[in-house]
Amino acid sequence: MHLSTYLGLLHTSLTTLADAFREVGRGHGEEPDVHLTCQVLAGRVDRQAEALAPVVERYGEHREDEPERLHATGLESVRSGAVGLLRDLQDLYTLASLTDITWTVVGQAARGLRDRELLDIVNACEQDTARQLGWLRTRIKQAAPQALIAAE
Repeated sequence: MHLSTYLGLLHTSLTTLADAFREVGRGHGEEPDVHLTCQVLAGRVDRQAEALAPVVERYGEHREDEPERLHATGLESVRSGAVGLLRDLQDLYTLASLTDITWTVVGQAARGLRDRELLDIVNACEQDTARQLGWLRTRIKQAAPQALIAAE
C-alpha cells in the first residue's frame, strides 16, 4: 500500500505551501491585502497539516524517490515590483495546485479504504484549498494588468 507515500508527499506540500504563503506575505508587505491574506492562508494550511496528523500516525508517512520528483520547492525569497508580485503569486498557485491534486489522490484512497475519518479531513481540506486557489486566481488577475502593461 502506497498511501503512506502520498501522505508524506501531502505533508511536505502543506508545510512548503504554508512557508511560501508566509514568505510572500512578508516580502510584499507594501500590498496590505497580500500581506494579511497570505498570513491567514498560511495559518489555514498549518491547520490542514494538523488535521492530517492522526491519519499520518495511523498509516505512516513514507517517502520514496519517485514521488519526491513531484515535490515543488518552496520560495527562498520573493521578487520585487509588480512583475515580482505576479510571479510570486503564480508560484503560490503552483504549490497550492500540487496540494489540491494530492488531496484528491488521498481522497480516492480514503474512498477505497472506506476510511470515513480520512474522507472527512480530505473533504474539508479540499474546500479550503479551493478557496486558496480562488483567492490566488483573483489576485493574479488583479495584478496582471498592472504588472504587464503599466509597470516600469
